[in-house]
Amino acid sequence: MELIILIGSFFLLVILGVPIAFALGISSLIICLLMGLPITTLINQTFHGINSFVLLAVPFFLIAGNLMNLGGVTDRLTRLSRCLVGHIRGGLGHVNVLVSMIFAGLSGSAAADTAGVGGVLIPAMLKSGFDKPFTVAITAASSTIGVIIPPSIPMVLYGAFGEVSIGALFLGGVIPGILVGLSQMLVVAILAARRNYPSYPRASLGEAARSIWESLPPLGMPILIIGGIVGGVFTPTEASVVALVYGLIITMFIYRESEVNLKRLPRLLGETALFYSLPLICVATSGAFGWLIAYLNGPQLIVGFVENLSLGYYGMYAVIIFMLLILGTFLSPIVIIIVFLPVLQGLGDIVQINPVHLGVITVMVTAIGLITPPYGMCLFIAAGLADLSIMKSFKAMLLLIGMFLVVVTFCVVFPEVILFLPKRLMPTAV
Repeated sequence: MELIILIGSFFLLVILGVPIAFALGISSLIICLLMGLPITTLINQTFHGINSFVLLAVPFFLIAGNLMNLGGVTDRLTRLSRCLVGHIRGGLGHVNVLVSMIFAGLSGSAAADTAGVGGVLIPAMLKSGFDKPFTVAITAASSTIGVIIPPSIPMVLYGAFGEVSIGALFLGGVIPGILVGLSQMLVVAILAARRNYPSYPRASLGEAARSIWESLPPLGMPILIIGGIVGGVFTPTEASVVALVYGLIITMFIYRESEVNLKRLPRLLGETALFYSLPLICVATSGAFGWLIAYLNGPQLIVGFVENLSLGYYGMYAVIIFMLLILGTFLSPIVIIIVFLPVLQGLGDIVQINPVHLGVITVMVTAIGLITPPYGMCLFIAAGLADLSIMKSFKAMLLLIGMFLVVVTFCVVFPEVILFLPKRLMPTAV
């Protein structure tokens, strides 16, 4: 009964419009009072939710992403992408996807990708003749690649709370992230042929060489991060600090953009701290909420119920994906991972799903929640940039979501798509 009240009160508060962080905390407080548990227990578990060294990686990756946005990196990556794929029919649509794939290796945040890339490309796409709904849809959908291709903030959290190698998760996300991007470019190509979207003239060899040369510094960041982690040179948390320092060197000393200087830096750090405080509160209250679910034997009850259904490998994955899709419409990937991770891993253990494989699939499916209302953070950001209603934006999103699910299904049916790189570069972690 207490478990039903805990989960029921939480969803009721969310439906009533209470912010998710407060809904988690209030529902946890209600159960503590009903069960007579000391309030200090709730406080301790809230603190325990954020008392993790690995979580320090999140703000550093966020700062690095913000530096890239302000430091002219987005503009240079856009020019590079335009030289590479701008000549294909629907050129700016392909550029949108490709620059998101590249930017994913720098920020680890889908929201940062949407804001940075969308701020540059949404006006350009609208001016060149793309319809507004599709412009919003492809911008928001492509930004979800930011949490699949490493570095990925949700993967950092999954690895930290699920005791799974973060390096192996990073490697596992590379090929699926590329496949998601290619599937979106296929949608762009199909719609461009039907709607006669424009393209750019093919770039000259000199223009392409110049764009590649200008983009080399930021393109080295993902190589530095992944190579350092896989090679055992530094931990994921240390890698985030390296990314920040590398980003500072690029923006302040190589590109020397006026937006990034010593006077502007304290403000940038403050803005990032403020932005990080929002998910951090969710992480803290999720810790208490998740502890109460475990205390009330929630994972065992759910796992036991599903186990009695005698589902096979694919049947179990279908249940997991369906559950994540439903949760993703209401909750952020961070909350889903922290609160429901014991349930997900328990279900995976029943049919012996590889932990790294399950982690990457979880991140991919929860990423869909970033473009589906009522949560849909990336969809809201992109729609706001284009001044378009959410429902009109979401209708244009349906085909892209369908292609996303095709890629997820492909990765489930063929696990080596995810496990190929981890098995070869970090075999002891898989």
